[in-house]
Amino acid sequence: MDATFWALIGLVIFLAILVYLKVPAMMGRSLDERAANIAKELDEARTLREEAQALLAEYHRKRKEAEKEASEIVASAQREAAALLTEAKEKSEDYIVRRNKLAEQKIAQAEADAVNQVRASAVEIAVAAAGSLIADKMDAKTAGEMFKSSLEQVKNNLN
Repeated sequence: MDATFWALIGLVIFLAILVYLKVPAMMGRSLDERAANIAKELDEARTLREEAQALLAEYHRKRKEAEKEASEIVASAQREAAALLTEAKEKSEDYIVRRNKLAEQKIAQAEADAVNQVRASAVEIAVAAAGSLIADKMDAKTAGEMFKSSLEQVKNNLN
């Protein structure tokens, strides 16, 4: 009997013991459990990946909404600024027109006052000149007659 024969018999006995102790079934069960765990981890990873993609899409959507809202706010602010600028221009133009009218009225009033002062001065000078001429040329008799005629004229005007 050869050593190879004994090695073969030892191998067959070893394999028989392994089969008797159900080692291949345990190895299969262990491999199946490991494969199930790997499949479960893959499913969890796939679920997490899908959730991350959904969250990323939601953040992109929110960012776009925020950008849109920001652009609307900027556009609204620009419209308000333009409206305020237009209103300020209109108010300043109205103010300038009112100030010009007021200045023109003051100038016209000053001109009227100056003309009235000149007229009053001319009347005073004319009255003074007439008074001095009358005083020089008039005697007591003529003055009395003028006084009487003036008095009668005033009486007639009052009645």
